[in-house]
Amino acid sequence: MTPIQTTRHFINEAEESMLHEMRVLRRAQRMHLHNAPTPVPGTTNLTVGQRIADTVAATMGSWRFIIIQSALLLAWIALNITAWVQHWDPYPFILLNLALSFQAAYAAPFIMMSQNRQQDIDREAAESDYKINIKAELEIELVHQKLDHLRESEMLQLTGAVAELTQLLHDTRAELTQLRATRT
Repeated sequence: MTPIQTTRHFINEAEESMLHEMRVLRRAQRMHLHNAPTPVPGTTNLTVGQRIADTVAATMGSWRFIIIQSALLLAWIALNITAWVQHWDPYPFILLNLALSFQAAYAAPFIMMSQNRQQDIDREAAESDYKINIKAELEIELVHQKLDHLRESEMLQLTGAVAELTQLLHDTRAELTQLRATRT
């Protein structure tokens, strides 16, 4: 059995098909490497809702938004506590609570949609990493099998050479013993 056949014996069908698929994809990527840039996963073919969700999540998760909202809240509270403007929302700030609840009620689904989409992108990336790791493991296993085969064949050659040298040594000793016996 050749090393490749031995290795294929240990590789199950799923791993073999995955290895073949990864090789085909790698060849295709090499062929198209200079033609087009590789797109970032999850950024192609976004729907309008997905783009809005990403924009809202990015905006609400920024320091700029936090600072602007904090300034607006402080201005709202200051204007209602002091009598500079007519009190449109007295102390318990019920209208402010209502506005913040309204904002949270609409922001949460957008943020959840964006997070779900990001989770799908992360899942695809993890699956791709897993396939690459499996392929690397299989390729390393093939290399180890080839090295083991080379080592075994080298050991056989060395064993044969040692046997030949041993035989030559015995023959030489026998000839020396005969020469000594004939001289005396």
